[in-house]
Amino acid sequence: MSEGEKQEGLFEGRWYEYPPMRNALLSGLLTGVAFSLTHLQVIPYAVEISLFVVAICIGGYYWIREGIEEFIEERQVGISILMLAATIGSAALNMWDEAAFLVFLYATAEALEHYAYTKTRHSIKNLLDLAPKHARVLINGEEISVPADELKAGDIFTVKPGESIPTDGIVVQGRSSVNEGPVTGESIPVDKKESSMVFAATMNQEGSLEIRATAAFQNNTLSRMVHLVQEAQEQKGKAQVFIERFGRVYSPLVLLVSFLLILTPLILGLVFSEWATRAVVLLVAAAPCALAMSTPVAMASGIGTAGKTGVLIKGGMHLENLGKIRAVAFDKTGTLTKGSPVITDIVALDGNASDILQYSYSVERFSEHPLAKAIVRKGEEDGITCLNATDFKAIAGYGAAAKIGHETIFVGKEGLFRKSGNNDMSIPKIASLRAEGKTVLFVGTDRKIFGAIAIRDEIKPRAKEAIEDLHAMGIKVVMLTGDNELTANSIAKELEFDEVKAGLKPEDKLLAIKELEKKYGPVAMVGDGINDAPALAQATLGIAMGTAGTDSAIEAADIALMADDLTKISYALRLGSKARKISMQNIIFSISILAILIPAALAGMMSVAVTVFFHESSELLAVANGLRVAKHP
Repeated sequence: MSEGEKQEGLFEGRWYEYPPMRNALLSGLLTGVAFSLTHLQVIPYAVEISLFVVAICIGGYYWIREGIEEFIEERQVGISILMLAATIGSAALNMWDEAAFLVFLYATAEALEHYAYTKTRHSIKNLLDLAPKHARVLINGEEISVPADELKAGDIFTVKPGESIPTDGIVVQGRSSVNEGPVTGESIPVDKKESSMVFAATMNQEGSLEIRATAAFQNNTLSRMVHLVQEAQEQKGKAQVFIERFGRVYSPLVLLVSFLLILTPLILGLVFSEWATRAVVLLVAAAPCALAMSTPVAMASGIGTAGKTGVLIKGGMHLENLGKIRAVAFDKTGTLTKGSPVITDIVALDGNASDILQYSYSVERFSEHPLAKAIVRKGEEDGITCLNATDFKAIAGYGAAAKIGHETIFVGKEGLFRKSGNNDMSIPKIASLRAEGKTVLFVGTDRKIFGAIAIRDEIKPRAKEAIEDLHAMGIKVVMLTGDNELTANSIAKELEFDEVKAGLKPEDKLLAIKELEKKYGPVAMVGDGINDAPALAQATLGIAMGTAGTDSAIEAADIALMADDLTKISYALRLGSKARKISMQNIIFSISILAILIPAALAGMMSVAVTVFFHESSELLAVANGLRVAKHP
């Protein structure tokens, strides 16, 4: 892309105000006026030629300049050079009306194409407008209005109901719900309280919030997301790279053949004007405009659309690969499950469920273990009174103990009690709870078991729906987890996975991905983007879940889902399949047009005007078809 085109890419007005389009329309007007007045014998021939020359200069200003820049700077014969040669050839053959008509139609097609392309590439920038331009910063207890782009990490600012949040931050005071749709694509507002993260351009719903900024506006999640999508739209897929390489050889070849056609009558003594006209027609007919735009518009449109729904695709190659996926491998903890265990069952042998929770809560409140935190959360939620516990002791790999009254209360695995001499572990339902993939902790003394608590990492709300969507698409789903086989099989059965591989270390997951690729073909790996880095890198596509505000997770994967929504995976796969299908349609259509126009040009069956009309129409059809990717897949 030339420097001139980059500047035009910043244009945000209406299509007819776009400078190249404005010039094209003016060129068409002058061409029409010159042609009409001449045939009405209102103006002399010399004036007609002058008007055509002016029309050619105005209409060709942008694309001729870009073609020459490309030729000089990159030493490449591009499509614009072919069209420039055709224009000069038409004028040299005294076909000024055809030359002006060629410039007008080509300029119009190019302007519409680049306008559509740049609007597609830059449309996601509009998300930045959702962030407020000013913020109310608290300074010495007073609210001071400052430009949002002057916010820096550590500033405390307030956001009232109905207002957008100016930058990323952490809630320090207040409760509310926040619509995070602009960043994550999630339609349901998320509850926020003290210590909750919030993101720029999200909408505060009903309560006032005081927020401590964690990033300046230029570095917040939304700004990074917009920058990432714009960079991704510039990256090329394999098909586009191939077409560009093909064009570097093809375009000079077309120019050479056209030159040989001009030499033919001089060598063989044929009618020069006839063969020169064929050479000009060939330059137009063989210019691969539609082919050159067959994939960029579709790729940019797909990446931009995905970005606005919270799916960050980091390049055209990854969008193409989405359409090839035949199996999706999932990490379990934090991907299929919430990553925070909760109590599901309390079984009491002595006393009632509240007593069992009270004992365990009183002991585990001193522990930092994830299972202990589940017990503490449940105790706090149920308003359980904490007993006075002393002499707390964490027993690595088994559980914990503390003294309550005159007895030592143990909370932990079966082995903890056997270790202390208690072998009576016969509690109803334990086997069935374990079969459901739940971790069972026993509560009691070294002489007596009071009861047991079953804990499980909850499955995410839309996990079942996401797996059903993938099955409906004919995609195989596989679980790769480091968790034990019993727990993994329980969750896999509930979600109806096709395969389960449990007890895997990170290097085992990498090998598992290789096996799946041999068995099914291209595989996508879904994980947290950090712990699963080897598998994410090995897979055809690495997909990181719930990465809003997380730089490392976005960097680790080919695709980042800003929201913690598993159904976005099937959306991304459908989008990739649609983009790939439309790109292929455009390629086949473009090659078919060339296969028709080139022989017709060589046989002298078409005039310059007719060739230009069909050529530019095919280009616009390819662009319009590419823009269909933006519609919901």
